[in-house]
Amino acid sequence: MKKNQTLDRLLEFVVITLGAVIAASAIFFFLIPSRLSIGSVAGLAIVLSQLLPLPVSVITMILNVVFLLLGFLLIGKEFGGKTVYTSILIPMVMGLLERCFPNNQSIMGDPFLDMLCYSLLVSLGMALLFVRNASSGGLDIAAKILNRYFHVDLGAAMSMVGICVALTSVLTADVKTVILSVIGTYLNGIVVDHMIFGMNTKKKVCILSEKSEEIRNYLLQELHSGATLYEAIGAYDLQPHREIVAIVNKAEYGKLVGYVSHVDPEAFMTVYTVHEAFYRPKDVFLEKKTAG
Repeated sequence: MKKNQTLDRLLEFVVITLGAVIAASAIFFFLIPSRLSIGSVAGLAIVLSQLLPLPVSVITMILNVVFLLLGFLLIGKEFGGKTVYTSILIPMVMGLLERCFPNNQSIMGDPFLDMLCYSLLVSLGMALLFVRNASSGGLDIAAKILNRYFHVDLGAAMSMVGICVALTSVLTADVKTVILSVIGTYLNGIVVDHMIFGMNTKKKVCILSEKSEEIRNYLLQELHSGATLYEAIGAYDLQPHREIVAIVNKAEYGKLVGYVSHVDPEAFMTVYTVHEAFYRPKDVFLEKKTAG
């Protein structure tokens, strides 16, 4: 058990480190050369670097430390070591890249393409952090402060903070850069959501059919998927019907719909999108119950 825990912690450390390195690389190679202030601490640091005699990495580090202190003072210790680690690691990697590539120029040669590449790459890094329950800190903390003390919805708070940071580019940039920063902030939010939630999206399929037993067997034996059976009463005829509810992935969903359409063309199906599904295996539950 201890060996498995050690391996899991090691894997967690590797994944979080990789996510932070990818995020820092996206900032350095695509965001900084174009001077885009896409809603993040790094975006704010890019604006401030044009007003202060400090590199972006140093300003990012200072801002992250300030936000961490505010978080601990105003919210508590819920951020944990992972957020502290990533908040420090990202500007450190940026500083290392600044030393390795002192004359860093835009790879794409176009601010719009830089914005797109940044959004894709940083979203991958954020997704890796998210799957290990980590955060890049910074504006996440600012949004949580707004959420706690001003009762602003967390998603809305993130958007508000991000747009405010993007608009700070008006202090140092032209109108085109400001507009690209705002568009990039909005696009980045969409791509991050897709990276985090879209890849694990499942379908909840509810089926009412006279061939419920055949469909149940298909789910169990062919798709190797579980299902739940409900007794439903039709409002029109007040007759009992069996409803099958199953949560399947995208590949299984296509097979299930094809099979149901073939075995019972008159079957009634409703489909819902499920972003996350949690379950506790029986053996884990029994082990904990016995230990308790």
